[in-house]
Amino acid sequence: MSSPFRVRALDDSIPRGDFACGNELLDRYFKTQITQDIRRRIASAFVALETASGTVAGYYTLAATSIPLTAIAEDVARKLPRYPVIPAVRLGRLAVDRQFHKLGLGGALLADALVRCAKSDIAAYALVVDAKDAAAVAFYLHHGLIQLRDAPTTLFIPIDAKWAKPA
Repeated sequence: MSSPFRVRALDDSIPRGDFACGNELLDRYFKTQITQDIRRRIASAFVALETASGTVAGYYTLAATSIPLTAIAEDVARKLPRYPVIPAVRLGRLAVDRQFHKLGLGGALLADALVRCAKSDIAAYALVVDAKDAAAVAFYLHHGLIQLRDAPTTLFIPIDAKWAKPA
């Protein structure tokens, strides 16, 4: 049995005009700005395509960032080197088209991002996200992310190297 979605890097061959997640800012970014960010190497973008139709069902972006060591809970920070900042990857945007809501695709895209980070040749300690609202915070908490000490809408999850190994 094949998967209903496949995730791949966004390129110019993928039509973006019909994407509608219900958030005007995320829709506009995907339709008008995302390729500029890719070309400028500001972010990498990945799309979930419905296998049967090739329709864009969702997308996410990744970019380099860092986390101040002081922002991480002391019990976690204690296990890390005493550098002022810790290397990380920012999940800048994550959106699912309305017609694919409630299928678990958001969680699957988050998992894909984590695996992609774990497989990268560039080291990063965590995946970081800035949640846009309380519902997004709840989504990320449900998926195991941890809130930063002084910024409860910024969450992170340590990247586990075992995710990079084939199943």
